[in-house]
Amino acid sequence: MSIITTRKTVIFSLFFAGLTWLCPPVVAEEPKLVLQQLADADQRSKEHKLRNKYRNPAETLLFFGIQPQMSVLEIWPGHGWYTEILAPFLKDQGNLTLAQFRHNDGSLKDERSIFWARVSERLTQRVAEQSDYFGEVTNIELDPPRFSPPQQEQFDMVLTFRNAHIWNESGHLYGTLQSIFQALKPGGVLGMVEHRSARLSDISSSAVEGYLDEAYVIQAAEQAGFELVASSEINANPADTKNYPKGVYALPPTLAMGQYNKAQYIAIGESDRMTLKFIKPLE
Repeated sequence: MSIITTRKTVIFSLFFAGLTWLCPPVVAEEPKLVLQQLADADQRSKEHKLRNKYRNPAETLLFFGIQPQMSVLEIWPGHGWYTEILAPFLKDQGNLTLAQFRHNDGSLKDERSIFWARVSERLTQRVAEQSDYFGEVTNIELDPPRFSPPQQEQFDMVLTFRNAHIWNESGHLYGTLQSIFQALKPGGVLGMVEHRSARLSDISSSAVEGYLDEAYVIQAAEQAGFELVASSEINANPADTKNYPKGVYALPPTLAMGQYNKAQYIAIGESDRMTLKFIKPLE
Protein backbone atom coordinates (compact mmCIF):
# COMPACT_ATOMS: atom_id res chain seq x y z
CA MET A 1 0.00 0.00 0.00
CA SER A 2 1.41 3.43 -0.92
CA ILE A 3 2.07 6.22 1.55
CA ILE A 4 -0.60 8.39 -0.22
CA THR A 5 -3.25 5.68 0.16
CA THR A 6 -2.35 5.21 3.82
CA ARG A 7 -2.63 8.94 4.50
CA LYS A 8 -6.04 9.08 2.76
CA THR A 9 -7.24 6.16 4.90
CA VAL A 10 -6.15 7.90 8.10
CA ILE A 11 -7.78 11.19 7.03
CA PHE A 12 -11.10 9.53 6.16
CA SER A 13 -11.04 7.54 9.41
CA LEU A 14 -10.54 10.70 11.44
CA PHE A 15 -13.31 12.45 9.45
CA PHE A 16 -15.88 9.75 10.11
CA ALA A 17 -14.84 9.49 13.74
CA GLY A 18 -15.61 13.20 14.04
CA LEU A 19 -19.03 12.68 12.46
CA THR A 20 -19.75 9.92 14.95
CA TRP A 21 -18.92 12.25 17.81
CA LEU A 22 -21.10 15.02 16.37
CA CYS A 23 -23.98 12.64 15.52
CA PRO A 24 -24.18 9.91 18.16
CA PRO A 25 -25.81 6.64 17.09
CA VAL A 26 -29.60 6.47 17.25
CA VAL A 27 -30.80 4.50 20.26
CA ALA A 28 -34.22 3.21 21.20
CA GLU A 29 -36.40 5.69 23.06
CA GLU A 30 -36.41 5.36 26.81
CA PRO A 31 -39.41 3.44 28.18
CA LYS A 32 -40.44 6.46 30.26
CA LEU A 33 -40.73 8.64 27.16
CA VAL A 34 -42.65 5.97 25.25
CA LEU A 35 -45.05 5.38 28.15
CA GLN A 36 -45.68 9.11 28.55
CA GLN A 37 -46.34 9.49 24.84
CA LEU A 38 -48.84 6.64 25.00
CA ALA A 39 -50.51 8.17 28.06
CA ASP A 40 -51.01 11.36 26.05
CA ALA A 41 -51.88 9.61 22.76
CA ASP A 42 -54.67 10.88 20.51
CA GLN A 43 -56.30 7.44 20.67
CA ARG A 44 -57.19 8.11 24.31
CA SER A 45 -60.27 10.14 25.21
CA LYS A 46 -59.97 13.56 26.83
CA GLU A 47 -61.57 12.13 29.97
CA HIS A 48 -59.00 9.35 30.21
CA LYS A 49 -56.07 11.73 29.69
CA LEU A 50 -57.35 14.12 32.35
CA ARG A 51 -56.86 11.32 34.89
CA ASN A 52 -53.13 11.03 34.15
CA LYS A 53 -52.36 13.57 36.88
CA TYR A 54 -53.98 11.29 39.47
CA ARG A 55 -52.97 7.87 38.16
CA ASN A 56 -49.41 8.73 37.00
CA PRO A 57 -49.26 5.81 34.54
CA ALA A 58 -45.71 6.23 33.21
CA GLU A 59 -44.18 6.62 36.67
CA THR A 60 -46.27 3.78 38.10
CA LEU A 61 -45.39 1.29 35.36
CA LEU A 62 -41.71 2.21 35.55
CA PHE A 63 -41.78 1.69 39.31
CA PHE A 64 -43.12 -1.81 38.72
CA GLY A 65 -40.25 -2.38 36.26
CA ILE A 66 -42.16 -2.95 33.04
CA GLN A 67 -40.15 -3.69 29.89
CA PRO A 68 -41.47 -3.89 26.30
CA GLN A 69 -40.50 -7.57 25.89
CA MET A 70 -42.50 -8.78 28.90
CA SER A 71 -45.53 -11.05 29.05
CA VAL A 72 -48.02 -9.04 31.13
CA LEU A 73 -51.42 -9.84 32.62
CA GLU A 74 -53.72 -6.91 33.38
CA ILE A 75 -56.54 -7.85 35.73
CA TRP A 76 -60.05 -6.42 35.27
CA PRO A 77 -59.09 -3.64 32.83
CA GLY A 78 -62.60 -2.16 32.92
CA HIS A 79 -62.91 0.52 30.26
CA GLY A 80 -59.28 -0.01 29.22
CA TRP A 81 -57.68 3.00 30.87
CA TYR A 82 -54.35 1.22 31.35
CA THR A 83 -54.87 -1.13 28.40
CA GLU A 84 -54.59 1.88 26.08
CA ILE A 85 -51.01 2.29 27.34
CA LEU A 86 -49.97 -1.30 27.96
CA ALA A 87 -51.09 -2.88 24.68
CA PRO A 88 -49.18 -0.63 22.26
CA PHE A 89 -46.17 -0.60 24.59
CA LEU A 90 -45.96 -4.41 24.51
CA LYS A 91 -47.28 -5.27 21.06
CA ASP A 92 -43.96 -5.41 19.14
CA GLN A 93 -41.77 -7.35 21.56
CA GLY A 94 -43.97 -8.63 24.38
CA ASN A 95 -47.59 -9.60 24.84
CA LEU A 96 -50.58 -8.52 26.88
CA THR A 97 -53.32 -10.68 28.34
CA LEU A 98 -56.48 -9.21 29.84
CA ALA A 99 -58.24 -10.98 32.70
CA GLN A 100 -61.74 -9.73 31.99
CA PHE A 101 -64.86 -9.94 34.12
CA ARG A 102 -66.86 -13.12 33.88
CA HIS A 103 -68.85 -13.38 30.66
CA ASN A 104 -72.61 -13.14 31.10
CA ASP A 105 -73.90 -16.49 29.91
CA GLY A 106 -77.31 -15.73 31.37
CA SER A 107 -76.44 -16.95 34.86
CA LEU A 108 -75.37 -13.56 36.27
CA LYS A 109 -77.99 -12.12 38.58
CA ASP A 110 -76.63 -9.03 40.33
CA GLU A 111 -76.59 -5.75 38.44
CA ARG A 112 -72.93 -4.96 39.10
CA SER A 113 -71.71 -8.23 37.57
CA ILE A 114 -73.98 -7.77 34.56
CA PHE A 115 -72.72 -4.21 34.09
CA TRP A 116 -69.04 -5.17 34.23
CA ALA A 117 -69.58 -8.14 31.91
CA ARG A 118 -70.99 -5.66 29.40
CA VAL A 119 -68.00 -3.34 29.91
CA SER A 120 -65.62 -6.25 29.25
CA GLU A 121 -67.43 -7.11 26.02
CA ARG A 122 -67.14 -3.53 24.79
CA LEU A 123 -63.41 -3.39 25.54
CA THR A 124 -62.81 -6.72 23.78
CA GLN A 125 -64.65 -5.42 20.73
CA ARG A 126 -62.75 -2.12 20.73
CA VAL A 127 -59.37 -3.87 20.96
CA ALA A 128 -60.31 -6.10 18.01
CA GLU A 129 -61.54 -3.16 15.92
CA GLN A 130 -58.40 -1.09 16.62
CA SER A 131 -55.85 -3.87 16.25
CA ASP A 132 -53.34 -1.59 14.51
CA TYR A 133 -53.07 0.36 17.75
CA PHE A 134 -53.56 -2.37 20.36
CA GLY A 135 -51.90 -5.29 18.58
CA GLU A 136 -52.82 -8.86 19.45
CA VAL A 137 -54.31 -9.06 22.93
CA THR A 138 -55.34 -12.31 24.62
CA ASN A 139 -58.46 -12.51 26.79
CA ILE A 140 -59.15 -14.78 29.75
CA GLU A 141 -61.61 -14.37 32.64
CA LEU A 142 -61.22 -13.83 36.35
CA ASP A 143 -64.18 -14.98 38.42
CA PRO A 144 -62.59 -14.55 41.86
CA PRO A 145 -60.70 -16.37 43.07
CA ARG A 146 -59.96 -18.34 39.86
CA PHE A 147 -58.83 -17.60 36.34
CA SER A 148 -60.57 -19.28 33.43
CA PRO A 149 -58.70 -21.01 31.95
CA PRO A 150 -56.27 -21.57 34.84
CA GLN A 151 -52.88 -19.89 34.40
CA GLN A 152 -49.65 -21.56 35.47
CA GLU A 153 -46.39 -19.56 35.47
CA GLN A 154 -47.32 -17.72 32.27
CA PHE A 155 -46.44 -14.11 33.04
CA ASP A 156 -43.47 -11.90 33.85
CA MET A 157 -45.76 -9.32 35.43
CA VAL A 158 -49.33 -9.13 36.73
CA LEU A 159 -50.93 -5.71 37.22
CA THR A 160 -54.02 -4.90 39.24
CA PHE A 161 -55.38 -1.41 39.73
CA ARG A 162 -57.99 -0.77 42.43
CA ASN A 163 -59.44 -4.28 42.42
CA ALA A 164 -58.30 -5.74 45.74
CA HIS A 165 -61.06 -4.08 47.78
CA ILE A 166 -63.67 -5.82 45.60
CA TRP A 167 -62.05 -9.21 46.15
CA ASN A 168 -61.89 -8.48 49.86
CA GLU A 169 -65.59 -7.56 50.03
CA SER A 170 -66.50 -10.94 48.55
CA GLY A 171 -64.08 -12.85 50.79
CA HIS A 172 -61.77 -13.73 47.89
CA LEU A 173 -58.71 -11.52 48.45
CA TYR A 174 -56.40 -14.30 49.64
CA GLY A 175 -57.67 -16.86 47.12
CA THR A 176 -57.29 -14.43 44.21
CA LEU A 177 -53.76 -13.57 45.29
CA GLN A 178 -53.00 -17.29 45.32
CA SER A 179 -54.25 -17.59 41.73
CA ILE A 180 -52.08 -14.63 40.73
CA PHE A 181 -49.09 -16.24 42.44
CA GLN A 182 -49.62 -19.40 40.40
CA ALA A 183 -49.95 -17.39 37.18
CA LEU A 184 -46.60 -15.64 37.61
CA LYS A 185 -43.28 -17.08 36.56
CA PRO A 186 -40.73 -17.46 39.39
CA GLY A 187 -39.15 -14.04 39.81
CA GLY A 188 -42.21 -12.39 38.29
CA VAL A 189 -43.68 -9.13 39.57
CA LEU A 190 -47.10 -8.32 40.99
CA GLY A 191 -47.81 -4.59 40.73
CA MET A 192 -50.74 -3.40 42.81
CA VAL A 193 -52.42 -0.01 43.23
CA GLU A 194 -55.26 0.21 45.76
CA HIS A 195 -57.30 2.78 47.69
CA ARG A 196 -55.55 3.25 51.04
CA SER A 197 -57.45 3.57 54.30
CA ALA A 198 -56.52 5.88 57.17
CA ARG A 199 -53.96 4.32 59.50
CA LEU A 200 -54.85 4.90 63.17
CA SER A 201 -52.02 2.91 64.76
CA ASP A 202 -49.70 0.00 64.06
CA ILE A 203 -52.58 -2.41 64.65
CA SER A 204 -55.68 -0.54 63.50
CA SER A 205 -57.05 1.55 60.66
CA SER A 206 -60.27 3.20 59.56
CA ALA A 207 -61.46 1.58 56.34
CA VAL A 208 -64.70 3.05 54.99
CA GLU A 209 -66.25 1.70 51.78
CA GLY A 210 -63.72 0.99 49.03
CA TYR A 211 -60.56 1.51 51.10
CA LEU A 212 -58.14 -1.14 52.40
CA ASP A 213 -55.47 -1.04 55.07
CA GLU A 214 -52.00 -1.19 53.50
CA ALA A 215 -50.52 -3.49 56.14
CA TYR A 216 -53.48 -5.84 55.71
CA VAL A 217 -52.97 -6.03 51.94
CA ILE A 218 -49.24 -6.68 52.34
CA GLN A 219 -49.91 -9.43 54.89
CA ALA A 220 -52.44 -11.12 52.60
CA ALA A 221 -49.97 -11.06 49.69
CA GLU A 222 -47.17 -12.43 51.83
CA GLN A 223 -49.39 -15.25 53.05
CA ALA A 224 -50.06 -16.10 49.40
CA GLY A 225 -46.30 -16.46 48.89
CA PHE A 226 -45.23 -13.02 47.64
CA GLU A 227 -42.36 -10.89 48.88
CA LEU A 228 -42.79 -7.11 49.10
CA VAL A 229 -39.78 -5.52 47.42
CA ALA A 230 -40.84 -1.85 47.29
CA SER A 231 -43.65 0.59 47.98
CA SER A 232 -44.11 4.05 46.53
CA GLU A 233 -46.02 7.27 47.21
CA ILE A 234 -46.42 7.98 43.48
CA ASN A 235 -50.20 7.79 43.80
CA ALA A 236 -50.57 9.29 47.27
CA ASN A 237 -53.12 12.05 47.89
CA PRO A 238 -52.82 13.68 51.35
CA ALA A 239 -55.97 15.73 50.65
CA ASP A 240 -58.07 12.54 50.80
CA THR A 241 -59.57 12.47 54.32
CA LYS A 242 -61.30 9.09 53.70
CA ASN A 243 -64.41 9.88 55.75
CA TYR A 244 -67.13 10.40 53.13
CA PRO A 245 -70.74 9.13 53.28
CA LYS A 246 -70.18 6.76 50.34
CA GLY A 247 -66.52 6.11 50.97
CA VAL A 248 -64.10 6.29 48.08
CA TYR A 249 -66.96 6.41 45.59
CA ALA A 250 -67.78 9.98 46.67
CA LEU A 251 -64.53 11.09 45.01
CA PRO A 252 -63.80 11.37 41.28
CA PRO A 253 -64.27 9.70 38.93
CA THR A 254 -67.43 8.13 40.41
CA LEU A 255 -68.80 11.15 42.35
CA ALA A 256 -71.48 8.96 43.91
CA MET A 257 -72.89 11.86 45.98
CA GLY A 258 -74.12 13.57 42.83
CA GLN A 259 -74.33 17.33 43.23
CA TYR A 260 -73.91 17.19 47.01
CA ASN A 261 -70.52 18.75 47.85
CA LYS A 262 -69.46 17.99 44.28
CA ALA A 263 -67.03 20.91 44.06
CA GLN A 264 -65.40 19.81 47.31
CA TYR A 265 -64.90 16.25 46.11
CA ILE A 266 -63.52 17.40 42.75
CA ALA A 267 -61.08 19.67 44.59
CA ILE A 268 -59.86 16.72 46.67
CA GLY A 269 -59.25 14.68 43.52
CA GLU A 270 -58.96 10.92 43.24
CA SER A 271 -58.24 8.71 46.24
CA ASP A 272 -55.06 8.29 48.22
CA ARG A 273 -53.53 5.05 46.92
CA MET A 274 -50.90 2.57 47.98
CA THR A 275 -48.55 1.43 45.21
CA LEU A 276 -46.93 -1.91 46.01
CA LYS A 277 -44.40 -4.05 44.14
CA PHE A 278 -44.21 -7.74 45.03
CA ILE A 279 -42.18 -10.59 43.53
CA LYS A 280 -42.73 -14.31 43.34
CA PRO A 281 -39.55 -15.82 44.84
CA LEU A 282 -37.36 -17.88 42.53
CA GLU A 283 -37.51 -20.83 44.91
